[in-house]
Amino acid sequence: MRSPSAEQYERWYLRDCARCGRHAGKAANWSDGPMCRTCLDKATRTRGRCPGCGTDRLLPGRRPDGTPICRDCAGITRNFFCDRCGFEGRLHTGRLCERCTLADKVTATLDDGTGRINPALAPLAEALIAMPDPWKGWMWLRTAHVQDLLTGLARGRIPLTHQALHQLPGWRTVAYLRDLLMACGVLPATDKQLLHTETWLTHRLAELDGHAHEPLLRRFATWHLLPTLRARAARQPLTASARQSAGEQFTHAQAFLTWLDEHDLDLRQCGQADLDSWHATHPKSHRAALKAFLTWAMANRHMRRLDLPVPPHGNSAPLSQRRRLELIRRAATDDQIPPRVRVTACLVLLYAQPITRIMRLTLDDISITDTEVRLRLDNPPSPVPEPFATLLLQLAEARTNMNTAANPDARWLFPGQNAREPLNAATIREQLRLLGFSSGAAREAALRQLVLQAPAPVVAEMLGYTPQATTRHAAAAGSPWSRYAAGDHTK
Repeated sequence: MRSPSAEQYERWYLRDCARCGRHAGKAANWSDGPMCRTCLDKATRTRGRCPGCGTDRLLPGRRPDGTPICRDCAGITRNFFCDRCGFEGRLHTGRLCERCTLADKVTATLDDGTGRINPALAPLAEALIAMPDPWKGWMWLRTAHVQDLLTGLARGRIPLTHQALHQLPGWRTVAYLRDLLMACGVLPATDKQLLHTETWLTHRLAELDGHAHEPLLRRFATWHLLPTLRARAARQPLTASARQSAGEQFTHAQAFLTWLDEHDLDLRQCGQADLDSWHATHPKSHRAALKAFLTWAMANRHMRRLDLPVPPHGNSAPLSQRRRLELIRRAATDDQIPPRVRVTACLVLLYAQPITRIMRLTLDDISITDTEVRLRLDNPPSPVPEPFATLLLQLAEARTNMNTAANPDARWLFPGQNAREPLNAATIREQLRLLGFSSGAAREAALRQLVLQAPAPVVAEMLGYTPQATTRHAAAAGSPWSRYAAGDHTK
C-alpha cells in the first residue's frame, strides 16, 4: 500500500485539538471536537465526582467552561470499561485497564517456565500489581535489562541471593530491585548502604583483576572497610555519606599506590619525605580519605610507621543573622521552590537540623493540637510557628515518590525512590546549594542564634544535640546563658 502524500496526511490525520489548540495527529473525535494524544491521555486519567450526575467515576468529558464531566453527561459514546475487571479508565491492548495490563506483564515476566509466576517471587508480583500508579510499573517492566533480570530470577538462571546480585552488571537497576525484594520479604533484610558498598567493591575489584595492587586493595576492602561498615550497621542504619566515604577511601588508596608507582616507589619503601610530598600536593579531601588506608597499612606492617600530618580544624563561617532571615523569608513565601526543599530549608534555618536527620523524620513526628503544630526533633517536641506549620502540613499531605511499588506505605516525611528508604540527603543538599547557601553554615548560624535566646542545655534537649555541643556554640556566640547548668529545669 502506497504511503499518503504530505497533503493527504495533513488532510486525513492532522487536526487542531479542541482542548489545547495544538495542530497534531487526531487521537479521538468526541462531542467537543477532535483531540490530540496528549489531551486524550489526560482525559482518560481524570477521575472525581461528576458535577452533572454526581457519580464518582472517570471524567473524560468537558463542559464549555472546561469543567470535567463523565462520558454520559458529555455525550461521549466511547466505552472506557475494562473487559476483564470492569474498571473505568484508560484502556490498552485487548481493551484492558492499566492494572490488568500490568498484571499480564508481571505474569509474563516472572513466569518460571510453567506458565505461572515463580512462587518465590509471588510477593514481588503482588507488590507490583498493587502499586498506586500501575502505568509506571508497566513502563519499568518493559525496559529490556529489567526484563532480563527478572526473567533470569524467575527461571532460576540467577540465584535469588544477595551474593548473586552483587555480581550482576547495571548496579543501579539491581540495587532498586534488591530493595523491592527485601521490602517484600523475598530476600532477607540487610542494610541497604552496606549492600551497595559490597556490590560496588565487587565490581571495582573485578576491574583490577591481574593488577599488581589488587591483592593489597582486596585485603584493605575485606579486612578494614567492610568490617567497619558492618559494625556500624549493627548499631544503626548506615547513611549514604558512610557508603560514599568508604568508596572514597578505597579510591584514594588505589590512587596513592598509583602515585607511588609513578615515582618509582614501593609502599614498603615509602618514607616520611615521600608521604609529606604527597600530602603537600593533594587537596584536603584526598588527604582525609587516604588516612584510613595509611593507618591500616602501618598497623598491618605493609609500610613503615610514619607520622601523618594533623589536619587543620575549623568550620566555615556561619551566615549573618540578616542573611539567615532573608533565607527564612524566601523559604516560607517562594512558591516556585519545591515544598520539600522549602520545608528542609526552614528546618535548617529555624531548628539547626542536619540534613541527614531531617531526611529521617516521619509523619509520626508531627503532632497537631487545637492550638498548635509540634514537631518531634527530640524530647519534648518543638512548636512550629506559622507560616512554616502550614507548609509542613501541606508537605505531609502531598509527599513525592508515593506512586511506586517501593513506598506504598512509607511513613517518611521525605520518601525516597527506593524501598524502605527516605530521600537521599545529597539530593536536598544540592538543591539548597542552588538556593544560595550551605546547609552547614546555615545550621551553624541557626544554632548560635538559638543559644542566644535560650540556655544551651535546653536547646540541646529540644533539638537533639548534646549539651556539650550547644555549650560550645553558646561560648562562641557570647551567650548570656553560657554558664547555665545542665539538668532538669522544668520543676
